Amino acid sequence: MRFGASADFLLRLSVALAFLYPAVNAVLDPYAWIGYFPVFMRGFLPDPTLLLLFGLVQTVIGLWILSGRRIFIPSLAATVVLAAIVVFNLGDYQMLFRDVSIGLVSLSLAIAHRPRATSTV
Repeated sequence: MRFGASADFLLRLSVALAFLYPAVNAVLDPYAWIGYFPVFMRGFLPDPTLLLLFGLVQTVIGLWILSGRRIFIPSLAATVVLAAIVVFNLGDYQMLFRDVSIGLVSLSLAIAHRPRATSTV
């Protein structure tokens, strides 16, 4: 069963905004966001580079979901990203509990837009 077009758009907009805002804000105020990266990730690249690359990934995910075209993959990627942020920052759960809700929305989008097997009959 598919969502209605309006509901689908609102869900996609919700997830897209949750990915686009941090990507833009990390450029404006990088040190407000770098603390959410696990220490093991911060050792590979300088903090500004890490934030820039992650911001690029977030922007791609957000815009792709917003586009409404073949959104299974970016919706699943959004779910994984949000789950990882929560798992690696359980001490900040008071700040991140909303990410669980957003992650469930992105998982719902992935389920609703999953590829369907085609019949060969």
